[in-house]
Amino acid sequence: MINSVDFTKRLQKVIDFYNETASSFAEKIGVQRSSISHILSGRNKPSLDFVMKVLHYYPEVELYWLMNGKGIFPKDLPSAEHTKKTTTPTPSLPKSEMLTTKPESKSEIEKIVIFYKDGTFKSYKP
Repeated sequence: MINSVDFTKRLQKVIDFYNETASSFAEKIGVQRSSISHILSGRNKPSLDFVMKVLHYYPEVELYWLMNGKGIFPKDLPSAEHTKKTTTPTPSLPKSEMLTTKPESKSEIEKIVIFYKDGTFKSYKP
């Protein structure tokens, strides 16, 4: 049997490591925001389905670590780097090099489609 308090701490560590909010984390793994809230508050225990969704979307999370706290997180980093989080800086252009164009008056946006790494997508129409 897992210790819910410790599981909650480890889940919060995963969420913080990826700079996610509870809402964005819930959306990425495909659960309702209330599920995350209830688990983090200790109201509910995580289901096997919930744990599997976390492991599927975040392959750096080890099952044994998430469930029992034994092992390492994230599993892809060498052990010396587990104490610090590495991030890749986002490249940015100086304002002088940014391309600014005005859309032609005849051009209209028909639809915006966002594709996610898990193969899902969302389509928005103005």
